[in-house]
Amino acid sequence: MPRNFFVVLPVAEVARRLAAFAPLPSETASLTDPRGLEGRVLAADVIAGDDVPLTSRSGMDGYAVQAADVFGASEGNPVYLALTGRIAVDRPADFSLEPGRCAAIVTGGTLPDGADAVVMMEHSAELADGQNGEPLVEIRRPVAPGMHVLRRGDDAREGRPALRSGVLLRPQEIGLLAACGARGVSVRARPRVGILSTGDEVIPVSADPRPGQVRDVNSHALAAICREAGAEPRLLGIVPDDLEAIAVALREHLADVDVLLLSGGSSVGARDFTVAALERLPDAEIFCHGVALSPGKPLILARVGQKCVWGLPGQVASAQVVMFVLGTPFLRHLAGRSDAFDQNLWPARRAVLSRNMASKQGREDYLRVRLEAPADPEPTGGLPLAVPVPGLSGLLRTLLDAQGLVRIDADLEGLEQGSVVDVLLL
Repeated sequence: MPRNFFVVLPVAEVARRLAAFAPLPSETASLTDPRGLEGRVLAADVIAGDDVPLTSRSGMDGYAVQAADVFGASEGNPVYLALTGRIAVDRPADFSLEPGRCAAIVTGGTLPDGADAVVMMEHSAELADGQNGEPLVEIRRPVAPGMHVLRRGDDAREGRPALRSGVLLRPQEIGLLAACGARGVSVRARPRVGILSTGDEVIPVSADPRPGQVRDVNSHALAAICREAGAEPRLLGIVPDDLEAIAVALREHLADVDVLLLSGGSSVGARDFTVAALERLPDAEIFCHGVALSPGKPLILARVGQKCVWGLPGQVASAQVVMFVLGTPFLRHLAGRSDAFDQNLWPARRAVLSRNMASKQGREDYLRVRLEAPADPEPTGGLPLAVPVPGLSGLLRTLLDAQGLVRIDADLEGLEQGSVVDVLLL
């Protein structure tokens, strides 16, 4: 038996050791990549080739004005300006705006020289010809300089970084990339995750189980978690409870992935061979066998060269909780997220615990809960109730019925009914 067998590590220490893995190298990706850029991390600054917007543009349908001309305008004391011309959306004006004049403009139209603000259409009215035969516009609201104007370079300046290295690409960042004409950008590679299920009792989902057999739930659930984390999962099949077969599978698949997940075989039973199989690899270093986490204690983590092998519990709820707490942050870390292990960024909702819950000191408990509206909202201050979902870690139902997890610190013996808790949303 290995000397570090179930030397249980705190969750924070396991996260620290996982964070020591280097992020994956960069690659060039296109805005038209069918896999999308959402969730990827920039590996280099994106320099704007032009100002964005390229000109100062109107943010409203209305009239381009000099703000000083409409100072003090009101419903009872409107200002009247001569209409100089009308500005199309697709080309700049061929005139400059002089004091006492305005120009009709549509949303997106380029402001003429001399204009510094736009009066909304709703706060104006075009009138019959004035004294010189020119149309007049009645202005009933004042505007400040820059009001309703998208100024040149507000989004990005030519020759300057539009987006910095390390930025997470969300839809809004991708929109700016498009505005800058960034056809290809340098991003961190997506982690390639191989997923192996182990166990003589595990059969493909297409098979009909006999008594004692179970379908391969973990491969598909883990793949879904990996995809949500921005990784590329690869289902590698099922390996029987055989030391040589597991060792062969490790050697065969490690070359083609960045992370390898083995589900099952991580505990201390007679048929749990993951540790022994890893020890057959010449450059393997097992740096965790046991984490102070419930559910999910029998976790194995090993470094093989620059790659990480995870021996996950076979119990379905345990494997998923480990991935939510440690696996997802690790995959995001590999993909370049500098804040990947910051639990404060896990989407959460405040709630009130519906009953007392005991916990064993020395481990972090992740209590599965569902959110319910209280019969009387006054005692909870309008917060929902966090109702524990009981059940063993081998049952899927405990996660199916839960909307989130409540973390109980390792130094606590539990939480009392009525405690305000953060429900980490699933």
